[in-house]
Order: sequence, then structure tokens, then C-alpha cells
Amino acid sequence: MSRARVVVVGGGFAGFQAARTLRRTLGRRAEVTLLNPTDHLLYLPLLPQVATGVLEPRRVAVSLPAALPGVRLALGEAEHIDLSARTVHYRDQEGATGQLGYDRLVLAVGSVSKLLPVPGVIEHATGFRGLPEALYLRDHLVRQMELSAQDESATDRRTFVVVGAGYTGTEVAAQGALFTTSMAIRRRDPAERTRRPRWLLLDIADRVLPELDPRLSETAERVLRSRRVEIRTRTSVKEATKDGVLLDDGEFIPTRTVVWCVGVRPDPLVGGLGLPEERGRLVVNPTLDVPGHPEVYACGDAAAVPDATRPGEYTPMTAQHATRQGRLAGRNLAASLLGRGVARPYVHHDLGFAVDLGGVQGAANPLGVPLSGPLAGAVTRGYHLATMPGNRIRVAADWLLEAALPPQAVQLGMIRAGSVPLDSTSPELARVPGPPSRDE
Repeated sequence: MSRARVVVVGGGFAGFQAARTLRRTLGRRAEVTLLNPTDHLLYLPLLPQVATGVLEPRRVAVSLPAALPGVRLALGEAEHIDLSARTVHYRDQEGATGQLGYDRLVLAVGSVSKLLPVPGVIEHATGFRGLPEALYLRDHLVRQMELSAQDESATDRRTFVVVGAGYTGTEVAAQGALFTTSMAIRRRDPAERTRRPRWLLLDIADRVLPELDPRLSETAERVLRSRRVEIRTRTSVKEATKDGVLLDDGEFIPTRTVVWCVGVRPDPLVGGLGLPEERGRLVVNPTLDVPGHPEVYACGDAAAVPDATRPGEYTPMTAQHATRQGRLAGRNLAASLLGRGVARPYVHHDLGFAVDLGGVQGAANPLGVPLSGPLAGAVTRGYHLATMPGNRIRVAADWLLEAALPPQAVQLGMIRAGSVPLDSTSPELARVPGPPSRDE
């Protein structure tokens, strides 16, 4: 008998766990194929540390072939899914097209940067969803600090604006401020040491980390203010230009750096399926299968999964839920193929959150216990080491080096601004370099 064909689309937290669970459960009884634009899982929570020189890029890129033995990797980006023919059409990084037939399908395509109808943002802001964006931001921060050292009046180059005070934006502002301030302090020119960088963190909410425990917000705000980060709550961007951003209160902030961290939206691939959606996410049953298509499962940011702990609501788009949904999708799909066992509904209570604020600082509430300072920092990093599916020793080694040595603040020049457009549906891939940007 021919083996069942199982295709997993997306190699993020949900897709990785689904593929690993399927391989362990089904063994050779099924051919499991993972379709992903890259050959690695990107450990997104540590991306701010790549942007600030703490971690090297490969540390947060876990090899899929090494971590998923027995799973076939197909490099490519899904462009269309024909549900009636049970085929996935994709395009690889060199432009060639292909298709994968399936008996069972897992959709775990993840999310991309959330866009708002703010004039100039797409043209002048940088997102933060992939390695190319983190590498570009790292070069950009160093470049602005070096160019501002040449021109005392270039305050716009020493001004950095982060839009969105959620999990990602707060970490970027906290760690970015620490990174650029250390660059200024290490200057041999005494005058340059006094010209500290200016960081602003904006959000329309009334506090930073609005989706988390208020005690985490208080801890994060205290650390941010100690690093001279200006927190502007109930504030949004009205317009972005090449010279700066206009706020909704009428103030214009001259800057060359706008980091867009306002949130995420489901991958646009979901919208092309013609199936019921909930704010762009594919509606699924509690058992993660798609109504009307029992051969299709969806999990992670692409799926609107009923939240059993909050009736009437859907689970939030977090790595914690994506990881557990991926495992359950793999188990339920395997049970359907083997014809034994009962599909289980998704039920998960949040275990708490951990926010790395850079240095030894952090904010965490594991199992609801609020922590701050170095203890929270240690818990946060311990959590990341425990949940990473690979590269743990290398990450720990980089952290030890960070504690003993100053960061290497050098430009590598590998990613240019035109390669990381904010409206990209594939933030994990850099586009072909365009014309030079205004700051290169």
C-alpha cells in the first residue's frame, strides 16, 4: 500500500511541532512533507537580540532538516491551495514553481506585519518579523550613530521611534536604547558621550504591554524610563515622511528610524481559500480541523481556534498557543489516518509571559508569579533555552560573551532598506536589493 501523503505548510512554531509530532506518531506509515520558504525555524522571541548585536543570526535559526529527521523539506512559498484537487502550488526562491499533492493538510502559515492606513508608513518604516529586518535594523542603528558622531546637529539620526508598545516593540525599544547608549558611552570623544540617543515608544493604548499583566507593564516601564526611553501612550502616528513622523497631537519628530511593531495579521494565503474567516484567520473546530474539510487542519496564527478557557473568544496569536496547537493538530491528524483514538479539542491555560529587556533586566510572570529585575531576566532566558528546539549551547555561549565583552557595533552591509519592505508577505526572505536608501 502507498503511504499517506501529509503536507504541512509553514515551518514556524505551529508547523514545526505538527511535523515533528506527525513523524514521531506515524513513522513510516505516512510521508510527511514540510513546505517552507527557508530551511530553518526562526525563533522570533530572540530577534531583538540579533538586532542589537547580542546574538549572531544563525543562533535564532534552527535547522529544519537537522531538527526534523525523516521529514521531507520542500523549499518554497505556497501561492495557492486547490482544496478540490488536494494540491498545494508553490514557488521556490529561484522562481521555479511546483506542486504537492496531499491526503491530509496542515495549514500553519503564520503571520506578517499588520498594516494601518497611515500615509508614508509603508515607504518609510521598517517591520520586525524576520531575520532580514533584524539584520537591516542592526546595521541601520550602527550607521545612524556613526553618522551622527560626524555631525553634531544631526539630532534626527540619534532619534529612534518605535511604534507599538506590545511584546516586540517594548523589547526592541529597551534593548535598542541599551545598545545605542553603550555605543555613545564608549566613544573616546567626551563631547560625543554627552550626546545620548533619543528613543520614543508610541502606542494608542494607555500603557506598555497592554495585553499582559499590569505588573509586567509597570516593570517594563520602569526599565524603559531608566534608559531614557520616552513613553508616549494614547499616541499614534498620523503620517510618516523621509524626515520624520507627525504624531496625532500635532508634534513632528525628526527621525530617520521608524520601527513598526503595531502587531501582526494572518498570512494573506488564508484569504484565498474561500473558507469562513474570523478577522483574516481561518475558522476551525475545537479539534483544529476545518469545517467541511475534515482532511485539512489549521493551527497557529493562521487559525481562529475557539478558546475553551474563555468561551466565545478565540486564542490569541502567540508562540505559546502556536506550539501547543501544532502538537495537537499532529496528534489529531495522525488519529484520523490510523483510524483509532478520538480527536481532542484544544484547551490550554496561559502559563505566563516573559519579556527580555536586555542586560540583566526582564519582566516575567511564570504561573502567575510576578518577577522583575535580574531574577526575571534569568527566568526569561532560561525559558527561551528550554523552549528552543536547537542551538541552545550556542545561544548560551553568546550570552556569556555578552556578559564579559562589549557588543560588536559594526556594519555588515548585507541587507539594504529596499530589501525589507514593510508590506512584504514573506518577511523571512529579503527581496532583491533596490535603489540605495536615503541613509546608505
